[in-house]
Amino acid sequence: MRVFVTGATGFIGSAIVQEFIGAGHHVLGLARSDASAALLAAAGADVHRGALDDHESLQRGAADADAVVHTAFIHDFGNFQAAAATDVRAIEVLGEALAGSGRALVVTSGTAMIAPGRMATEGDDPDPALTATWRRKSEETAIAMVADGVRASVVRLPPSVHGDGDHGFVPRLIDIAREKGVSAYVGDGLNRWAAVHRLDAAHLFRLAAEKNSAGARYHGVADEGVSFRAIAEAIGRHLNVPVTSKSKEEASEHFGFLGLFAAMDIPASSIATRLQLGWRPVQPGLLADLDRDHYFQKAVVPI
Repeated sequence: MRVFVTGATGFIGSAIVQEFIGAGHHVLGLARSDASAALLAAAGADVHRGALDDHESLQRGAADADAVVHTAFIHDFGNFQAAAATDVRAIEVLGEALAGSGRALVVTSGTAMIAPGRMATEGDDPDPALTATWRRKSEETAIAMVADGVRASVVRLPPSVHGDGDHGFVPRLIDIAREKGVSAYVGDGLNRWAAVHRLDAAHLFRLAAEKNSAGARYHGVADEGVSFRAIAEAIGRHLNVPVTSKSKEEASEHFGFLGLFAAMDIPASSIATRLQLGWRPVQPGLLADLDRDHYFQKAVVPI
């Protein structure tokens, strides 16, 4: 199978490229720069030059593939709505190229804003009130295209996708603890975050592309819910800084834009995904990964 991957040199996308190649598939990776093109070539993938807002390049990439995996996103939290709009149009363009062909389109979404306060499942619809502000609209866009003959499905990822090279939420928490001299949680810290290792996530994307069911929503969740306090304690232990509670009022000042998420209880289940695809996470969980020290031995790149 020839697979077109957007975001192919990113933290998750690069693992997806290796996963497909390791399983004997051919990968065509979207590259915006010479540096990205070189990385893809070194990984054994074919290079397709273009960008998310270069719709003609997206159409050509999709037309030349048996399946498309879309992981690219412009992570500009200062202009999130514009980034989400670019993402929506890119998915529409990919879908238009695949409509009626029976070829799979797998797009990326998240579990965090599905059902805060309880265990989110694959059967839960996104909360429209939360989607309007804080959640990319990739899922809704992809699922809507099923009616137009696009064999689209969604992989929802948890707030922590961890592993070597992580530059997401947990490394930012480590940075904050270094800057403030304290590792904090909110309230009693028993609110939960779901998590998955990037290599387990990559394996799920491959299964989703190979066994794609139109309209399906899959959860890339290994740890259903790690308490935020346990994360803070692991960070405090490795940095040798105190671990303390912050009130909800203090959270915004301490965590910055992460203040909202630091207080959220956002666990998620992947039982249905495991049953449907036979996916079995085998990599270390989040806390075990933190104890491997690689998060604390190198500079953290801000998201």
